Amino acid sequence: MTARVVVADDQTVVREGIVMLLGLLPGIEVVGSAGDGEEAVRLAAELAPDVVLMDLRMPRCDGVEATRRIRAEHPGTEVVVLTTYADDDHLFPALEAGARGYLTKDADGDEIVRAIEDVLSGQAGLSPKVQRRLLERFAEPVRKPAAPAQPPDGLTAREVEVLRLVAEGLSNPEIARSLHVSNATVKTHINNLFAKAGLRDRAQAIHYAYRHGLAQPPGASIT
Repeated sequence: MTARVVVADDQTVVREGIVMLLGLLPGIEVVGSAGDGEEAVRLAAELAPDVVLMDLRMPRCDGVEATRRIRAEHPGTEVVVLTTYADDDHLFPALEAGARGYLTKDADGDEIVRAIEDVLSGQAGLSPKVQRRLLERFAEPVRKPAAPAQPPDGLTAREVEVLRLVAEGLSNPEIARSLHVSNATVKTHINNLFAKAGLRDRAQAIHYAYRHGLAQPPGASIT
């Protein structure tokens, strides 16, 4: 399947370079390019792309706000951030706005293709650098939050178990094998816990699990 992509970046040379690179990659068709977030939102409405490859710092409408609007108004279009910045002030607002992928501009073609494929298959398309930052954020050497006596947001024990496995990076088939249930059952549990917790994707689910003490990041220090 060919992924239809819109590229949004306010720097013309950078934008044209990304478009040229994507044109050489298998399974990618660039259907439009935008010079700011406002234009990205308009092209998402006009072209219904599978993915918008989104810069963050842009005029008129920045990438975070454009991501929020696209995900709210065009839920069939995923957003993968492609930016220079991987600090908390950029990363977490973008994920909270609904971006399913986050890459820095040193990503190569293979990483971009992989991130696009991941988000279209329902996974989080995060670069290794961003994954490390997420783990660092939640693995700081502080006391591990005690798991609540009752799961938050009315989650069932099984939904918490599924959430922990999501936080470990397991795919739906892997979770199904681990719990000895069907893929359809896993999908139902995930849909239910996402609805109860107000989550949009796996990246937010991992954040939620760590924040509520329902999962422990690999390598976290416990004091």
